[in-house]
Parts: sequence; C-alpha cells; structure tokens
Amino acid sequence: MKNILFKKSMKRKLVLVLLLPIVMIYNACDDYLDVVPDGLATVDKIFNLRQEAEKYLFTCYSYMPRLGNLRRNAGFLAGDEMWVPDNRENGDYFALEIALGRQRVANPYYDVWQGEYQGGLPFDGSEIWDGIRHCNIFIQNMSDPSNVPDITPTERERWIAEVKFLKAYYHFYLMRHYGAIPIIKENVSVDAPTPSFDVSRDPYDEGITYIIGLLDEAAAVLPPVIADINTEYGRITSVIAKSLKARILVTAASPLYNGNPDLSVMINKDGTPLYNTAFEASKWEIAADAAKEAIDAAEAAGLRLYKFNKASTGFNLTDTTVTKLSIRNAITDPESFEVIWPNTQSLTDGADGLQASAMAPLEVGHNTRVARKVISPTITMAKLFYTDNGVPITEDKAYDFNDILELREAQPDERYNIEEGYRTSRLNFDREPRFYADLGFDGSMWYKRDALGDETKWHIEGKFGQYSGSDHPFFFNETGYYCKKLVNWRMTFSNDGGTFENYAWPEMRLADLYLLYAEALNEIQGPTAEVYSYLDQIRERAGLDGVVESWAAHSNNPSKPLSKEGLRSIIQQERMIELAFEGQRYWDLLRWKRAVQEFNDNVQGWNINGDDEASYYQIRTIHIQNFISPRDYFWPLSETSLIRNTNLVQNPGW
Repeated sequence: MKNILFKKSMKRKLVLVLLLPIVMIYNACDDYLDVVPDGLATVDKIFNLRQEAEKYLFTCYSYMPRLGNLRRNAGFLAGDEMWVPDNRENGDYFALEIALGRQRVANPYYDVWQGEYQGGLPFDGSEIWDGIRHCNIFIQNMSDPSNVPDITPTERERWIAEVKFLKAYYHFYLMRHYGAIPIIKENVSVDAPTPSFDVSRDPYDEGITYIIGLLDEAAAVLPPVIADINTEYGRITSVIAKSLKARILVTAASPLYNGNPDLSVMINKDGTPLYNTAFEASKWEIAADAAKEAIDAAEAAGLRLYKFNKASTGFNLTDTTVTKLSIRNAITDPESFEVIWPNTQSLTDGADGLQASAMAPLEVGHNTRVARKVISPTITMAKLFYTDNGVPITEDKAYDFNDILELREAQPDERYNIEEGYRTSRLNFDREPRFYADLGFDGSMWYKRDALGDETKWHIEGKFGQYSGSDHPFFFNETGYYCKKLVNWRMTFSNDGGTFENYAWPEMRLADLYLLYAEALNEIQGPTAEVYSYLDQIRERAGLDGVVESWAAHSNNPSKPLSKEGLRSIIQQERMIELAFEGQRYWDLLRWKRAVQEFNDNVQGWNINGDDEASYYQIRTIHIQNFISPRDYFWPLSETSLIRNTNLVQNPGW
C-alpha cells in the first residue's frame, strides 16, 4: 500500500546522515529512494535485503534534532540564559526573535511543524513529520516476517524497537513546542479520500499515553548498553527509552499541562477538549515511578555521576581544578559515564561548531575563527549560581551581593578561580565551583589540558581592546560572560587556528534523571530523606554540602528545605544551575509556568565597549524581553498550515 502523511506536491530525497561518529557513514544517493507515494516499487525493494533495510533504519535516525547546534536548539537562545550577537556575518539566530517576543503566525520563526526558519531537522526543508512517516513505513514493513528474510528475529525486533522509540521521540519533540498535536499512529494511504488527510489534534493526555506505550514496547526489547561502541555508538538503548519516558511524564505532570485553566479554550472543531484542566496528583506519582525505574536501569548499566580521575593525568592538579573538571567533563568528555543518551547526529567540533562559538581567545594572537566567544551567558545566569556556602546569593547570611558594581582584587587563595591581583566584580567572588567551571569572565582562569599541572597559565582579559574582549566586528561577546562549560578541556590553539576534541551532544545525563526524580517525589511526598539524597549527590559532586546542612548553617531562611514549597524552589534552582547552558532552562520554565515572570526582564551584561574598569563594569541592557501569557507558552501553527488543513485549531493567543 502506498503511504503518505500529508498531501505534498514535492518529492523529497532521503539524506542519510552521520549516525556513528567514526565507523559508519552513509551517503545520500540521488537514485536511492524517492519519498512515497511515487516510489512504491523502490520502497518494496528496500525491504528485500538486510543491507537496504539497515539504510532505511538510519534514515529514521537521521531526523534526530541537532540539539548540539546553536541554531537548531531553541532552548539555547529563546529564553534568557544566553545571548549571541545577531549580525549578518555571524548568522541569523531565529530563536532570538522568540526571546524578544517577536514570534509570528505568518512564517513563524523556528517553525518545527513545517521545518523552516531553523526549525527543520536536520536542516530547513526537513520536516519532523517526514521522520514520523518513515518510522511508520519501517515499522509496518519490518513487522511483516516475509520481508527482509536475511535478518535474525532478534535483530528484527531490536530494529523495530529503535524506530518505535524514534517515533515516540519525534511526537514528543513536536508536543514540547505545540502542546497537543495529531498523533500519527499509521500513515494515511495516498488512495484515501481527501478528508482523511485533514487530521485533527489529539487530546494531549491521549498523545502522552500513546507515546509512553511506544517507549515501553521499545524498552522491553532494546539492550541496556551498547555492546560494540565501534559500530553501534549512538544507537538507542532501553536505558535511553526509560529516561525519555521519565522526562515526558514529568513534563505532563507539570503545571503547564496539569491543572492549567488557560488551556480550557483549546477545543477541536468537533468540540473535543484538548486538555484536562483539572489537576491530577497521580501524574506526579506515575512520573516518580518512571524516573526511579530509569535511574535503577541506568545505574545497573554502569552509569554514575562523573568524577574526574586526577591520577589518569599524571598532573599535579589542585582539588579546585579537579572539582571543576568533574563538572565540565560530565558534559564534554566523549567517554563520560554520566551521559545516558549521546546524540551522535549532533557533534560539537568544527570551526563553526558549538565549542568554537563558546571558546574565548586566551592570549594575544589566538584565532578568533576558532575562539569566537559569541555564546554569552547573561547576568541573570551569573546571579543564579549559589555562593560557596551552597545557598542563593540573596539568602547567604555571610555575604552582601547588593552592589555588583563594587570591584575586588583576587587574593592568593583565590588564584585557581581568578587571576591573582586582578580586579573584577564583587559578583564573581565567593561563588560555588559550578560558577567557575561553567562561566568565564574578565579575570577568570580558564584551565585546559595543555596547561598541565595547575590552573594559572591562562586567564580572560575581557575589556574592549584586550585579547578576550569584544572588539571583533562580528565575533564578539555580548555580556562579558563566557561559556566554559561547553568546551572540552583538550582544546588546543595552533598557528593556523585550533582543534577541539569532539563529543556527541548529551541529550540526557544521569544528573538530569536525579533531579527529575527529586522533583516528582517532592510533589507527592514533600521533603523526605530520599529527595535530599538525590539532590545531595549532585551537590557533593559540585563541591557543596547537603541541602539541609547548607540552609541551616548559611541561609537567612534556614527552614526553606523543610517544606514542599521551599524544597520545590530549591529543586528548581538546583536544576537550573546543574543543567545551565544545556538547553533545559527554557523548557523547564515553560512547564513550571514561570516563564511569564522570568522572560519579561532585561537581558543584561557588562559594558563590553568599556576599555577600563570604570567604563567596563557598568550594567548594559542589551534587549528588553517580552513574553505574553498564555500565548508564548506554545509555538503558533503557521497560517499556511491552518489553510492547508482546516481541521487544525490554533494555539491560544495566536
């Protein structure tokens, strides 16, 4: 039977992209496969032999979002976490238009639905609906035992399970942007009557139930670990499936979707409500169970919080440096034993890759093409991190951060975080290790492997005209803060540029799961020893004491961790710190319904045009954000989509 998802006049060639970073590369062939309906005979031919079916399997993988790409991950720039210069040479960043409240219904920015304006996967013109359609074709054909006779039953089951996972993930990816969507369980036949193509949105909870069912089916078959990383690195495991299930169920239990009266207006044209607006506590219970199951599976598979092995280097490293390397390498070490899901479709090296966008020149002459420094964390994020006592800067009894324009000089015992004798903002002193591991700033140390045994070789000098400063016409830092977190410590400069050790983008790591579980457990039980335990494991890796101990000793609100509401606030801040600059903050603030408070503030940084202390250390407003509730909690469907399919209803406010 011929299959098609939506009516289309254009035939698309399948592009087979990199799945396994070193070993397996499939190249597109113009005559390999025309997208159905016109390529019926070709589709049938594909499922005659294992080799051709495997190529189609990797075609299904090829629609994975490139979330390690600064332009393809809206979570990086659509909120208030970091900024980039938006100029012609540096390139357009359409997520910034969303951050500024300039989204539109005519040709929406970052249009995931139609695959345009940087919403295409993996490139514009590549629709995620196509990925779902190919998943359906694969599942249908591989489920027929008469197809692909030269494959073992075990391998057939595994391939089908992988594609069920991908189908579930692609649906959830759309739901994260648009809320309730049409769930495409099977492709619509090209011979079907025209009204069959005009699908309606399915109720949100029904969609969640369906994709969770797919993930359960996949997890029951998939292996817990990849046995041969040389040939299968990047393939889906049962641990990945269970972890995604936990993320989805925590999202569905969160305030944006669970008991949100704003969504009562979302009704299909046949009168079907798309959301249940009554709060259901059981959703948190289901989410907690899923998160614990995923944690148990991950730990049984050998995953654990990353801690840097000092002995493996032979260097004489301080405890300060080792702690910061534990924090950074959890994300950037290609062999990090904390990463649950490495997306090998999305790599981070290259002259215009994520690492080059984050890296800063560390001395005169360093090449700005490989140290572009354009990823610019905001002052909002700099304020978010805890003090070295492990509590918020607004709560610490020992410190006063009210005047961040005050300058201090770094003392000898601070030299592994800030260049000794350097004067910088009071905001940059007395902070937790994650602050110094994740952020660079004027005067901060930047340790790399080729510095060898200590952290005193390179530091940032970020005023205008200095080697890390923002005097390049295109590649400049907007805020005076730099994103060290995303750069692998083995980065090296050379006479003709520089090199980065590549790593696959970590779609999910164990710390994320711990925080999801702590959040869900607190919602159903309130503060318990188990909630504290999972938070404290993350804090211990970050060089901090436990939650209860830290608040009791150092906070002006010592009882905060003892109530559900207080601990909820702590868990949310802990999550925003631990997962900072990983593209999670934006989606978390949406699901918590906090975006309207957080995204209506000024995007601020230091005065990057200042060439001395007096002029540089002035707060500069880069932009004023504008987030309208409830409109901006969901992407709009384009006017074209609504005209093409009259059964679709628009999201509220658009």
